Amino acid sequence: MTSQTNKLPVGALIVLAAIGFTAITTELLPSGLLPRISADFKVSEATAGYLTAGYAAIIVVTVIPLSMALARIPRHFLLIALILAFAASNALVAVVTDFGAAMGSRVVGGIAHGLLWSAMAPFVARIVPAHLVGKALAIVFSGNSLGLAIGAPVGTALGNLLGWRSAFLVLAGSGVVLALLAVWLLPPVRRLPDAPHPSLRKAIGQPGVKIVAIGWPLMLMAHFALFTYIAPFLREVRLPDFSIPLSISILGVAGLVGIWIAGITVDSKPRRWHLITVAGVVLSLLLLPLVGTALPGVTLAGMSGADLALPAALVLMFVWGTGIGAMGIYNQSAILRAGGEYRDAANGLTVLTIQVGITIGAMFGAAALTWAGPALVPVAAAIPATIAFVLILMGRRHAYPPGPKERVSGP
Repeated sequence: MTSQTNKLPVGALIVLAAIGFTAITTELLPSGLLPRISADFKVSEATAGYLTAGYAAIIVVTVIPLSMALARIPRHFLLIALILAFAASNALVAVVTDFGAAMGSRVVGGIAHGLLWSAMAPFVARIVPAHLVGKALAIVFSGNSLGLAIGAPVGTALGNLLGWRSAFLVLAGSGVVLALLAVWLLPPVRRLPDAPHPSLRKAIGQPGVKIVAIGWPLMLMAHFALFTYIAPFLREVRLPDFSIPLSISILGVAGLVGIWIAGITVDSKPRRWHLITVAGVVLSLLLLPLVGTALPGVTLAGMSGADLALPAALVLMFVWGTGIGAMGIYNQSAILRAGGEYRDAANGLTVLTIQVGITIGAMFGAAALTWAGPALVPVAAAIPATIAFVLILMGRRHAYPPGPKERVSGP
């Protein structure tokens, strides 16, 4: 039941962005509080890390079967239920005293996370006019970058100041408030009586779906291969310790810029700008190791290479973060278009492959760290990003076609 006006339901989109913010913050928060969590539960930090790894693993296992099983539930009811599940998960993590119970609570959050992202984009596509879907997705997915840039760092600071359990309780309370706002602002969207039943097999058979379902995770594999090990890389290239939290914030802010770029181009020139932003990611990853080797001998405007190294690294990270923020919007729009009448199943497929890409990315980064050393992790990360760039070039006809303003001369 898509709106026929040219107006966006701004209130609903902001609520969805806030729900996405909560989901990303929930996923990332344990990473910043591992020492406190491990000490509290009397387990090693490696064991405490399962609170994040298990969260991602349960998404891979459950997202497609549960998305299909719950396909007939009205989307606005499902989204409200999912944010309440996040609230319950975070509240339970905050109050349990046994690590096994905390893991079980995180499993609840992981299941909700996978279902949320499989339902979110198709819901947005049904409440806005077709020609404004890209802009609407840009608003909604800004919550992701805000979760990375603000949610995770602020949650970590709050946890260190008041105790890690307090941070999870704040997230739980925020979830309850968002559920109430969702009841008020999310329009009812029911499944059309003649809509095809979600079919993963038929979704995969749609032209272009396989390319997007592979290319998108490859970009996230590249991102997390380096992002997971950003601290050892920065130390290896002799940048100061304060550059670590600064880099994470730069990546988050850059992600917002990327979302803005995608928001104003995804409905008109998606192919051209997708190629530009992905090329920027590849180039920045290839150049990042040079800040620790080439710049020490450089002098510019009275500044030594050592003085230039940090600004140069931050500029490259800004380009990297911009491309990652933008590619999410381009790929989300691409999978909805390629999936056609089976868009829900196609979107569920990408939720699964994305989590696989993130998991493999962290493992790939660990292998690069071990075998090539911290300085070359960005170069290793550039490999899947380059493959994704090639897939975008190959997918001109169905996966990543030109937009209405680039059909004649676009690349």
